[in-house]
Amino acid sequence: MNKKLLVSALLAVGLAVPAASQAAHVGIGINIGPPAAVVEAPPPPPQPGYIWTPGYWSWNGVQYVWVPGHYVLGRPGWRWVPEHYVQRGPYYTFVPGHWAR
Repeated sequence: MNKKLLVSALLAVGLAVPAASQAAHVGIGINIGPPAAVVEAPPPPPQPGYIWTPGYWSWNGVQYVWVPGHYVLGRPGWRWVPEHYVQRGPYYTFVPGHWAR
């Protein structure tokens, strides 16, 4: 096989795998609810059009760890739904932050 073709094929596969893995969402149930949110005072936005996404508790497999809030570029006509947990029976399921209309 041509060396350039092999390198190109490997590069294409390497770029496709992260995109495919980001599209999949696997949920786990945690039987311990997250602590109360940390109150953060957001700094001024870096530029007009940026919105503050609040911090959230992330489960690392052993305990909750705080992920600080940050700014993201806003999307006109959309609203940011922050990361949160939904209780289903005795378990808490993480819902990633996302844009919604």
